[in-house]
Amino acid sequence: MTKETITLRETNPTDLAEIVRVQKEAFGYDKEAELTAALLGDASARPYVSLLAFRGGKTIGHILFTRCRIEGAQTAQEGHYILAPLAVVPEYQRQGIGGALIRKGLELLRERGAKLVFVLGHKEYYPRHGFVPDAGKRGFQTPYPIAKQDADYWMVQTLPEAGFTEHKGRVLCAEALDRPEHWRE
Repeated sequence: MTKETITLRETNPTDLAEIVRVQKEAFGYDKEAELTAALLGDASARPYVSLLAFRGGKTIGHILFTRCRIEGAQTAQEGHYILAPLAVVPEYQRQGIGGALIRKGLELLRERGAKLVFVLGHKEYYPRHGFVPDAGKRGFQTPYPIAKQDADYWMVQTLPEAGFTEHKGRVLCAEALDRPEHWRE
C-alpha cells in the first residue's frame, strides 16, 4: 500500500468542528481543543496562522501560531508568534505530518514578515525544526514562570537571518493563552 499525499491548507471558520475533533483525538482529552477554539475566537491572537493537514480527504492534523508581543517594547511589534498547539491524530503520528505543518507554518510566517516564534514543547522534537531551547537564556521569559528544570522546553526560533536582535523581555500572549495553567504541566 502506498502512502497518500499529505495536503496542507489554511483554515477557515467552517473548519472549527474538524479542528476541535483533531485536537481531541490527538491529545485524548478536551483541554487543547478548548484552548484552540478559544484562541481562534480571540481577537488578541490575530493575526494568526492556522493550518490543517489532510491525507486521503481525512483531516489528520492541525497547527496554530498566534500573535504575541514582548513586554516593555517601545514600538508596536509585528511578527512575534507562539506555536500552540500542534496536533496529529494518533494513527498518523510519527509519519512527518507534524513536521510538515511546522515547516509550512514557518514558511507562511516568514512570508508575512514574522521575526520570532516561540513554543513551550518537547525539547527533543522542536529543535529538529529550528527551535532553540531555553529562550529565557536569550532574554525571552515565559508569560508565567516555569520550573527551572523545564527551561529547555521554552524555545524560540528567529526567522530572519539577523538573529536574536529583537527587544528582550517577558512574552505576552493572547488573552485565551494568558493563564498560568497553560504554562505548567
